[in-house]
Amino acid sequence: MKKRGIINVQLAGLIAGLGHKDVFMICDGGMPIPKGIEIVDLALVGGVPTFKQVMDAVLDECVVEYYTLAEEIHEKNPELLKYMEEKMPGIGHEFIEHTELKERTKNIKFAVRTAEFTPYPNVLLRAGVAFKA
Repeated sequence: MKKRGIINVQLAGLIAGLGHKDVFMICDGGMPIPKGIEIVDLALVGGVPTFKQVMDAVLDECVVEYYTLAEEIHEKNPELLKYMEEKMPGIGHEFIEHTELKERTKNIKFAVRTAEFTPYPNVLLRAGVAFKA
């Protein structure tokens, strides 16, 4: 039995299967995910688990080299934006309109659905490598 880290079988397997430059998403309970994209649905009830809890667990398991957030997070959820910047200092990132973020979900490997119900807690993460290139 695994001693630590992510114990959700589906999520642990998907993270283990990431290759360099693969993109996946951590999102809120209402984010529309296109048909054909695998969803790891962790949502139990509103707020359980939170976006931050899931993000912390995922960042402990994989290397992220780049992330994308909705531009609207600046105004609608500055607390979450601050958390993201503190969790991934020095990692490249961009801000795009939320409609474009939703459009980009058509090309992700998988999505992790949280039970977060605050505005714009959706992030596209690009996998990096665990060694110096």
